[in-house]
Amino acid sequence: MTKTVILGQEHDQNLRDTLMHVLRQLGASIISRNRAVAGSQEIETVLLQLAGQEITIEAETYVGLSITGDEKTINEIWEYVRQAIRNIPI
Repeated sequence: MTKTVILGQEHDQNLRDTLMHVLRQLGASIISRNRAVAGSQEIETVLLQLAGQEITIEAETYVGLSITGDEKTINEIWEYVRQAIRNIPI
């Protein structure tokens, strides 16, 4: 089953960096990266491959930073990201 999780605000660079660090640590590789602007709406889409699964990350104005993929994989990634964010000194 496919699941989407909104991780936070699309402009949160710390969150973006943490997510990409976690994905690299898990062995994900980037398949493609696209960016589009339509009026005040901006969307960046990154498609990754992780353990045979496709993962999509989207950063969209007024929506946030989201990650979509297999439910089990997304739950694991989100837990790693939450743990990593808690361990970052402020």
